[in-house]
Amino acid sequence: MSALLIALPLAVSGICLPAHADEITTYVKDGAAIGGTDPVAYFTDGKPVAGSDEFTATHDGVTWKFSSAEHRDMFKAEPEKYAPAYGGYCATGASFGYKIPIDPTTWDIHNGKLYLNAGSAPHKRYLSDVDGTIARADKNWTKIKDVPADKL
Repeated sequence: MSALLIALPLAVSGICLPAHADEITTYVKDGAAIGGTDPVAYFTDGKPVAGSDEFTATHDGVTWKFSSAEHRDMFKAEPEKYAPAYGGYCATGASFGYKIPIDPTTWDIHNGKLYLNAGSAPHKRYLSDVDGTIARADKNWTKIKDVPADKL
């Protein structure tokens, strides 16, 4: 009852409580964030590597897979360092205000952050204006983060 008394005035006033991080804010495919690709491998191996059911961690309410216990432990120690921008959705899509599933083979690490894209065409567009794309995506992400992809 007390939660309702708090939530109702906020809802009426137009103030929204943040959604819990989950599959709305993180791209999940086949039951794992970023389709089961090991996010740490982009930094350590310089390429996407499939994660394993043997090495998993939960972050932001979703399962992340890793190719080794070492990568899992690195992620658990610093998830914000290794988790991709925009919840793993396409950086170029986010720059236009959309959450688009990614192709894990189209990626970039810029200023220490992992950015994923939906395929070669969006990745090419991203690379043509990296700083501009990121600036637009950062601005849009604050608006779309808690909105389901199919509602954008």
